[in-house]
Amino acid sequence: MRALLQRVTEASVHVDGVEVGATGPGLLILVCAMPEDDFDTARALAVKISKLRLFKDEAGKMNLSVLQTGGSALVVSQFTLAADTSRGNRPGFSGAARPDQAETLYLQFAQALRDLGIATQTGQFGADMAVSLTNDGPVTLWIDTAD
Repeated sequence: MRALLQRVTEASVHVDGVEVGATGPGLLILVCAMPEDDFDTARALAVKISKLRLFKDEAGKMNLSVLQTGGSALVVSQFTLAADTSRGNRPGFSGAARPDQAETLYLQFAQALRDLGIATQTGQFGADMAVSLTNDGPVTLWIDTAD
């Protein structure tokens, strides 16, 4: 799985003008399932993210995890993280998991975050979503479980 994490003070996702998910201080996580991914991959990614020290401690150093701060997460499916830009000017997305597999893994990933104690909301899989955020820092990280 691939994930783009952004530390945020707030983030929300709207579909047709209606808010379907939001978070306060915490993480906006754009996530993409790849064909070789399974439940174990989704769970391992959630565990990794839950432990990453991306938040400031009392000394102002990035030394606390989202769990330690009581932060929350907004998870948004983002198949374009699988973009192949190696040829031409039009990205290819055939490297992403099929929609049925991707939706299942996306939901399993979000549930794994919840199971770890992180309040988690989601976007709407397959929808044309408008995502808004206030990036805190800015702090943005790329994680690929294949690496």
